[in-house]
Amino acid sequence: MANIKSQKKRNITNEKSRMRNRAVKSELKTATRRVKDAVAAENGAEAFAAAMAACRLMDKAVSKGVIHKNQAANRKSGIMLPRPARRRPPAKKSAPPRWPRPTRRRPSAAKSS
Repeated sequence: MANIKSQKKRNITNEKSRMRNRAVKSELKTATRRVKDAVAAENGAEAFAAAMAACRLMDKAVSKGVIHKNQAANRKSGIMLPRPARRRPPAKKSAPPRWPRPTRRRPSAAKSS
């Protein structure tokens, strides 16, 4: 424990902000889980509404400095991907990859002497 009065005050404020940040992060996890549950139930309208609410919460968390803006962007793109309306059809078989290409040997130049 610190002996300096200002450090004692700082410890108290740090603890308050830590608890607030924990609450906000927990709220973000709950919002993300609601989206995943709605997607699993194949309820598109509810999933979209939950995703919009979660995105709004993430933007708030960024403005309060709880999470970084890039992390919020990654999380938002993650919850917007698996909507039932955007499911892709099964992938078709594609042609074999073009790489690695077979190497072409250059004709060797005749040595002149």
